[in-house]
Amino acid sequence: MEKLRITTKQAGERLDKFLAGQLPDFSRSQIQKIIKQGGVTASGKIVSSHYNLKEGDEIMVSSPVRPAAKDSFLIFKKSNFSFPEIIAETDEYLVINKPAGLVMHGTDPFKEESLAEILVKKYPELKKVGEDPERPGIVHRLDKEVSGLVVIAKTQDSFNNLKNQFQKRTMEKEYTALVYGQIGKDEDNILFPLKRSSDGSKMAALPITDREEKNVDKPGVRRAITGFKIIKKFINYTLLKVKIKTGRTHQIRVHMLSYGHPLVGDDLYSTKKTREQNKKLNLGRVFLVADKLSFYDLAGDKQTFTIDLPGELKEVLNKVK
Repeated sequence: MEKLRITTKQAGERLDKFLAGQLPDFSRSQIQKIIKQGGVTASGKIVSSHYNLKEGDEIMVSSPVRPAAKDSFLIFKKSNFSFPEIIAETDEYLVINKPAGLVMHGTDPFKEESLAEILVKKYPELKKVGEDPERPGIVHRLDKEVSGLVVIAKTQDSFNNLKNQFQKRTMEKEYTALVYGQIGKDEDNILFPLKRSSDGSKMAALPITDREEKNVDKPGVRRAITGFKIIKKFINYTLLKVKIKTGRTHQIRVHMLSYGHPLVGDDLYSTKKTREQNKKLNLGRVFLVADKLSFYDLAGDKQTFTIDLPGELKEVLNKVK
């Protein structure tokens, strides 16, 4: 717990605005969240974001912070990640290999560092790229527990170009996935529409019938298409190459569960049996990798990037039967 005494010059300023000036690495909304959670007091009292500072107030932040200098703070956050592996870089885009365990954006600033924060430390100019300063240059995402290729726009023109390709579904993304059970078909398309579950914690796949097909475009229900081909069959597992023709939240994970073959390592979209098996494998992540990415640059040239499976996933393939 650290203290900061308010001077005559600082008196009268709103608390959230004051802290925003002291914490340039964090957005106003993040700071307001910290205050809302009771992480900041003024002269011993929990205060709101719009509290007006008074001369002599002792501002105390009960989170892992310490003064960087007389009138500023540094916040030390839990971070186990260095800058991700750069696969390619030009003046208009950056292609990286996001590791599993790294959240893309929007995390609690006192708990873990996001890819967005890591990006702006190395490329501060990215703060001006995109439509949301909390998602600098980010046009698509991967789940925290998933690894693989992500393209980051370095200019606004590049951002608009890449976003347009995502909207028109001309950008190609391929994944490698290991699922439980042996799939009979060599290839198939999964077409279950998706809707957020009633408690909002995850997505749910809806069955397709003639009656329900008419309801697909109702609010909250989204069409989703996931195609797969079998790479290799094991006795109790199947290795797949997966392509998504729509980009819904958790699409591959929820589709494979609904298809009867949950992803290895996935405890959210799983069965009791697969959760128990996940514990035995002790993988610590979802066996899903975005290992191929294709898009068109501003000159209209197609760019394609591929990566190998991470070492921990290769080890799993050597163990399973």
